[in-house]
Amino acid sequence: VQLQASGGGLVQAGDSLRLACAASGRSFRGQGKAWFRQTPGKEREFVAAMRWGVDNTYYADSVKGRFTLSRDNAKNTVYLQMNGLKPEDTAVYYCAASRAGTILSALRGVSSYDYWGQGTLVTVSS
Repeated sequence: VQLQASGGGLVQAGDSLRLACAASGRSFRGQGKAWFRQTPGKEREFVAAMRWGVDNTYYADSVKGRFTLSRDNAKNTVYLQMNGLKPEDTAVYYCAASRAGTILSALRGVSSYDYWGQGTLVTVSS
């Protein structure tokens, strides 16, 4: 499975961006799909996740109400719509997918994911 992340860029505070993560392999029900982000010197941080084919989505408290995770089954792509961006959202964003079905309690953990995209930089200026 290869993941291709795209959509990052430089925006001003309050603007919006939509990130996309296209998967080369076929997704299956229950597979964990997520976005994480990372800034220099810090650990990779959970942003949002879903289990493919299951409707619920999960968010970090810091992005809840501003970010929305969605999927396009036909394109095998996961999107992260980011509204109301803040300077503290500045980071490299990585999409991830699990090799097997992911239990709910594990969705937020970096170790739950086996495949990672290359990262896309989001910079939010104040």
